[in-house]
Amino acid sequence: MATMLEETQVGIGSPLSRVDGRLKVTGGARYAAEHPVAGLLYGVVVSSAITKGRITKLHLDAARAAPGVVEILSHRNRPHIPWFDRSYRDEVAPPGSPFRAFYDDRILFSGQPIALVVAETFEDARHAAGLVQAEYETEPHETFFLNSAEFQPEKTRSGFVKPKDRGDEARAYADAPKRIDQEYRLATEHHNPMEMHASTVQWHGDGSITVYDKTQGSQNVQDYLVGIFGFAKKDVRVRNPFVGGGFGSGLRPQYQVYLATMAARMLKRSVRVVLTRQQMFTFTHRPECQHSIRLGADAAGDLQSIYSKAVTPTSRFENYMESIAQWGGQLYACDNAALHWALTAVDTYTPGDMRAPGAATGVTLFEMAMDELAYEVGIDPLALRLKNYSEKDAMNDIPYTSKALREAYQEGAEAFGWNARVAAPRSMRDGQELVGWGMATGMWDAMFQKVSVRARLSANGHLEVATASSDIGTGTYTVMTQVAAGALGLPAEQVTAVLGDSDLPLSPVEGGSWMAASVSAGIEVACAAVRVKLAKAAEKVDGNPLGGAAADALRFEHGRMILATDPSRSVSFGEAMRAAGLNEIMVEEKAAPGLRDTAGEVTGKKKKAKNTHSAIFAEVKVDEELGVIRVTRIVCAVAAGRIINPKTARSQILGGVVMGIGMALHEETQADHRIGRFMNHNLAEYHIPVHADVHDIEVIFVDEPDREVSPQGIKGLGEIGIVGTAAAIANAIFHATGRRVRSLPITIDKIQE
Repeated sequence: MATMLEETQVGIGSPLSRVDGRLKVTGGARYAAEHPVAGLLYGVVVSSAITKGRITKLHLDAARAAPGVVEILSHRNRPHIPWFDRSYRDEVAPPGSPFRAFYDDRILFSGQPIALVVAETFEDARHAAGLVQAEYETEPHETFFLNSAEFQPEKTRSGFVKPKDRGDEARAYADAPKRIDQEYRLATEHHNPMEMHASTVQWHGDGSITVYDKTQGSQNVQDYLVGIFGFAKKDVRVRNPFVGGGFGSGLRPQYQVYLATMAARMLKRSVRVVLTRQQMFTFTHRPECQHSIRLGADAAGDLQSIYSKAVTPTSRFENYMESIAQWGGQLYACDNAALHWALTAVDTYTPGDMRAPGAATGVTLFEMAMDELAYEVGIDPLALRLKNYSEKDAMNDIPYTSKALREAYQEGAEAFGWNARVAAPRSMRDGQELVGWGMATGMWDAMFQKVSVRARLSANGHLEVATASSDIGTGTYTVMTQVAAGALGLPAEQVTAVLGDSDLPLSPVEGGSWMAASVSAGIEVACAAVRVKLAKAAEKVDGNPLGGAAADALRFEHGRMILATDPSRSVSFGEAMRAAGLNEIMVEEKAAPGLRDTAGEVTGKKKKAKNTHSAIFAEVKVDEELGVIRVTRIVCAVAAGRIINPKTARSQILGGVVMGIGMALHEETQADHRIGRFMNHNLAEYHIPVHADVHDIEVIFVDEPDREVSPQGIKGLGEIGIVGTAAAIANAIFHATGRRVRSLPITIDKIQE
């Protein structure tokens, strides 16, 4: 992707504006359903009308007779597909048997795709899809997760943290003079990114395909399609240069890419399938949770016991699990902790990762309990957290690579004015509104994944850095551009970042807040290799003005190599490359995870905890008569390593905080369990925060470079902004009203009960 920028010397720490911004605001950025393809057919999905059972008849004659219809795919006429589960598993799949559309006549969840109408135009396909009729044999279903038996599968998903007990929680709780024992709930949430899930599969005459997909991992989708449909890997190219928001919904391949590819392969034509907003509610979602928490403390507020048990639902066919129960046990110093988790199986699609999975639920609900304990003890909520502050990961008894949470508490409280808070609930007012101040802690993982980066420097001084990474709106294009520019001392307009293509060097799916740290390290390694080759090429320049100096003895600035010991001696990149007869220098290098020392070198030292932290302070105003809640002010102080770009980083935290407002007050997918269907499957009834709901948000970054997490001291921050935000709001609502609501979202009816 070429970009036009003013000439700007940048590097890590520069507030560079988004390099892809112009394309996005002018409509030049093409998304999955916007790529022009000749001879394109359009597919529209027909969804099941029942929750569980089997299809006994499909009435397709009327639809087949409709204008423009080319074919209708279903379980009755689909091409051969594999039987083995392994053929359908993707990079981030949980244990179990992945869903495969049209495999047989079984219905596993409401809204399951049962047919795909393919026509010459989208309008023809949509019209014919409305003519498809199905008859079913229904079976009893269960979609309310607390009605199903709890279980723990033997095999857990990659990255799942099994919580560890310590001490004697039951005895300590019984002996504690100050205690709380409550259940906290979070409702089901759906991702609802602006861009709906879509796939355009371009069929080439040689039997290969190019797939433009709404995904957070092009190579994950490539492997998925190869495994199912038997393509040679070289014959499947997946592209996602622009993604209109993901929030985890695009981590796994969703069924539209499977159906579009099936149709293209069967018809040997290019096919596009776009899901409707209603169909966006038929697959992955953040699972609801019941979190049982009991806390015991002494009279001064020192924690004596922690009990945390989280129960969440999964589908009947996969065991999706989130690390929810352990966060309080990691975060706070306490000698006695019992931490448990369980799943229940229900007749829905498999839940999936949604921004900060596990922590957004577990930390939030635990922080609501900590606030409740503060009032039980009679201590300031911030003082309670400082009193029980742990310098180590208390569950695993290991040190942190870095933890600047104490500084985040201090800077956030000062910016918010926390010391002016009047402790008693219902004691602060603004006219007809009750005013409440609440706070909470946030915590997320600081992760690093293996990634490969290709760097290509042309003799004209232009640098291209490329990896198969995705930019889901988080600013990866910009991060890549400025890290590469800084690594070679080039202005930003002389750097092009290329991503979103399975043909590019290896990259993991974009998620977990690991991409910025990982890809930045890959770029640095690749650019270091370029620097070595440039220094070698400089030896060919007449007179060898740099004296054969190695790359680490040179400064790379403004497209020149400068001898560090004598800045009067320098050589331009182009001059060196021409002297060495090089039109370009191209390298591909890999960065891999591993514990690092303070110099950023991978070591074999003792395991350490790698996390980001935040302190969130919220002000709410509640109309005493109407129960209407306004979040009027939030301060979010974040300790997340070295900040690559303060402008785009602030944007990420703002987005996370707004999602936290949604979790606290708005977002809830409501099911009618009698029919087993999510009912508010549209943006008119599934409420999310709008501009009128978002007031002042201040973001503070605490200085915390951490070279043990990544060579450049970077930690991810795409997810830390949401963690704990809803708790701070819920705690502020209690302070305002004196009414403790333990079920999110907090809606008017709950306030007025």
